[in-house]
Amino acid sequence: MEPIYMTEEGYNNLLNEIRKLEEVDRPEVIREISEAREKGDLSENAEYSAAKEKQSVLEDKIGHLRMQLANVKILDTSKMDASKVQILSKVTILDMKRNKEKTYTIVSDNESNQREGKIAVSTPIAKALLGKKVNDEVDIEVPAGTLRFKVLNISF
Repeated sequence: MEPIYMTEEGYNNLLNEIRKLEEVDRPEVIREISEAREKGDLSENAEYSAAKEKQSVLEDKIGHLRMQLANVKILDTSKMDASKVQILSKVTILDMKRNKEKTYTIVSDNESNQREGKIAVSTPIAKALLGKKVNDEVDIEVPAGTLRFKVLNISF
């Protein structure tokens, strides 16, 4: 599996999510299974089946997150080159069609959050911006058509 580049904050959020799933959600599901088991015949017990399915989904999610955690590489932005766009860059771009500035931080897929201006490195906009420098112009193909941006600033 490829490395998953994250900020320390993203790494801590991932750890907290795993901790919650294991320490809060898992015991709750086990309690639900136990209560359903007490209601009798398991072959016709819908509550038991639902609780077991919930447990399966939960364990799959925990396994997936633990696998991600094993591949996390925490990046130290103080040692990164701000002359070109890369993961964890904070990029201010000009939408040349609308003459409107936007600022995005390019993050791992796990850390993306549109409301906070954090876009996943796998998005078309982030992919097109990677490697670009200040004053570079880029055409980005998105489902709605072609967007044209100019890189105004790069920082961390």
